[in-house]
Amino acid sequence: MSDPNTSSSIRAVYFDVGETLINESTEYGTWADWLGVPRHTFSAVFGQVIAQGRDYREVFQHFQPGFDLAAERQRRADAGLAEHFNGRDLYPDVRACIAELKAAGFFVGVAGNQTARAGRLLHELNLGVDLIATSDDWGAEKPTPAFFDALIESAPCQPEQIAYVGDRLDNDILPAREAGLVTVFVKRGPWGYYYATQPEVQQAHLRVDSLEGLAKQLTND
Repeated sequence: MSDPNTSSSIRAVYFDVGETLINESTEYGTWADWLGVPRHTFSAVFGQVIAQGRDYREVFQHFQPGFDLAAERQRRADAGLAEHFNGRDLYPDVRACIAELKAAGFFVGVAGNQTARAGRLLHELNLGVDLIATSDDWGAEKPTPAFFDALIESAPCQPEQIAYVGDRLDNDILPAREAGLVTVFVKRGPWGYYYATQPEVQQAHLRVDSLEGLAKQLTND
């Protein structure tokens, strides 16, 4: 489904990371193990927090009040259990989508709320993109305007020629649209399936169930 204002003048496509490119099931499962709770229990509470429109970081507070995410990440690293993902965690349509976008002449970037370590892991995936940037790199997190200002500055074109692809309305679609970007909502992951039922999803210029064929849709072929 597309918005009539989506045009073939798009020159750059940027992707969110978690649940857009990377299936985060492994990482959230590791957090459940770290907290000492069953994975299905962690997932159930996670879904409840999302459905209530709250910050996902509140999930940890249910199991460990006063939980400090940054400190616990360091503790995990010190224990040899630092956050990790690899090619097996990529959604299966990612590489083909990026290859098709590059073949069609798009500038392709990856930009999301990620740690510097996650940025290094993304580089190791050899995705063939033009740019990989994290919130740690830019010193700004979504959904703040500063994040999208940095994204626009990194692109070789004007805001209205940039498409941003993400699974969330609050962090991706709405702030990206406010920044003047063309927005693509992908329905996958816990946020994607939840937000797909909300009327605000209609604000996305393009709504897709996967990344398959995205290049063709963005060029209106």
